[in-house]
Amino acid sequence: MDRRHFLGGLATAAIGIAALSTIPGPPDPKVKSPYSDIPSPQRRRDRFVNVPLITHEGREVRFYDDLLKDRTVVLNMLYTVCTAEAICPLGTANLVKVQRILGRRMGKDIFFYSITLDPENDTQSVMKAYAKAFKVGPGWEFLTGRKEDIERLRRNLGYVDPDPVRDSDPSQHSGMIRIGIEPLERWGGCPVLSRPGVIADAILRLEPGRLLTAA
Repeated sequence: MDRRHFLGGLATAAIGIAALSTIPGPPDPKVKSPYSDIPSPQRRRDRFVNVPLITHEGREVRFYDDLLKDRTVVLNMLYTVCTAEAICPLGTANLVKVQRILGRRMGKDIFFYSITLDPENDTQSVMKAYAKAFKVGPGWEFLTGRKEDIERLRRNLGYVDPDPVRDSDPSQHSGMIRIGIEPLERWGGCPVLSRPGVIADAILRLEPGRLLTAA
């Protein structure tokens, strides 16, 4: 991600949750849409590719069924060896601080998922070593899988640049995280290098009647 895009993301974070594209929002009840006659559980499931993945601990999972469904989640995509101004390790270290703010809620009703952009090199053992190096706690899984499945997931989650040249450049990947309360169909995002308190607040502000509270 270049400096112009990064600074633009920080400016957005300063005024609130930065909406991200691609994941369709819940239908406007006043407007007839293709989703209008689809029951909510099916609509929620249809928004995401349910690709198979492997956690850093070696567990085989399905993206929607096992990780997203009925959960509050924070998603990001990364390289364990990062060429984008070291945004991946800096972002991971920053999310460790967010994890500490959220305290006992992590792994109970809030879950972090970091998905590799380089599954051919970021194998399960590499992801496990990466997670260990950052001393991540419960409720946070690092995920890899088949290259074609990761690519489908990347596009489904909106980590795509409309310029195909930039999109194929590993040094230009996004430094944004996705935040979602899947059962409420509420989705937002912010830069991964936002202040940890800002990220924690962005997560909790999606919840009805919630205020930022540390455990």
